[in-house]
Amino acid sequence: MKSEIQGAEISWFAPICDGDDAFLGERNPIYKSSWENTSSIIKTADRLGYSNVLCPSSYQVGQDTLSFVSAMAPLTKQINFLAAIRCGEIHPPMLARTIATLDHILKGRLTINIISSDLPGMKLESSERYLRSREVIHILKQSWTQDNINFKGKFYNINLPSAPVKPYQQNGGPLLYFGGYSPDGVDLCAEYCDVYLMWPDTEENIIELINNMKQKASLFERTVQFGLRVHVIVRETEKQAIEDAEKLISKLDLELGKEIKNRAQDSKSLGVSRQSNLRDKSNKDYFAEPHLWTGIGLARSGCGAAIVGDPDQVYNKMKRYMDMGISSFILSGYPHEKECKLFAKYVLPKFKNIHLPEIFGRVPKKEPNSPLARGPRK
Repeated sequence: MKSEIQGAEISWFAPICDGDDAFLGERNPIYKSSWENTSSIIKTADRLGYSNVLCPSSYQVGQDTLSFVSAMAPLTKQINFLAAIRCGEIHPPMLARTIATLDHILKGRLTINIISSDLPGMKLESSERYLRSREVIHILKQSWTQDNINFKGKFYNINLPSAPVKPYQQNGGPLLYFGGYSPDGVDLCAEYCDVYLMWPDTEENIIELINNMKQKASLFERTVQFGLRVHVIVRETEKQAIEDAEKLISKLDLELGKEIKNRAQDSKSLGVSRQSNLRDKSNKDYFAEPHLWTGIGLARSGCGAAIVGDPDQVYNKMKRYMDMGISSFILSGYPHEKECKLFAKYVLPKFKNIHLPEIFGRVPKKEPNSPLARGPRK
């Protein structure tokens, strides 16, 4: 597979871990992390032609990711699912079987977001967490590509036939997406994963992260694709977009915002601290650079910035990222279903929207005239 990809994977986000609101810090029951709300968001994204949808994982405020994805499978037609798994939550052979089952249910519309955070109620040193994640990924890859799982490590000692866990996707099983900034995390991604996910940052810093990952991956004779997880606020005019960004935080009590941010399992991570630093260096209107607005991070742990502007400005900003080497975008906005529709109306048609499992050769490409060909459904 060529390291340079024509087009981009344009994906949306399922707020199954709560956090869907019209105003940050003001809870409205209609936006609660419920089956009704989140399933509606995904069905909308599927209908409008998004390539993938991230289904995150968080014990404190979330629905169960894998159960949710399984329930959504028969309700969607073309969208892929990026299911987040926390390494260590499920015994690896059973996790491999669960993923394989989902992959067959979805007919290859499954990708995996590797999470290496602490498990709820447990605490490991960073190096230990990443060692456990390495072992889990190694076992998954053995189970998907070999006749037997034969692994002995610090956390797992397994010798089993792999027939029960063979996935639908060929040539290595579902793609692995990974986001992390520590040296251990970068090394893990460089050696094992397919897509390195980054949170918003200045263009200069993103280029530095990409170059560092390329260098690390080359040590393992591998190439890695790059993704950006970022919010978006797109309106007919830049003035409207900025006004709606300001409106989003207009009812936010800053102390409540801190409480919302700190409730997440990963609120003290290096990645979250980088988002805080980005916001601290922003101007008085929370813009870190043109069209990159960090106000969202006042009440959200994790991804804390949005691309803000009119359709051409948002497209051009994303195109700049693509020119840097980014081939996957995971977008979201507030409220999620409304912003999903607005981006699909104003910006999505400007892109050649691709599906990375097809590019990687994991599933057959759909013929353009086939009823299974992927694209916006009217």
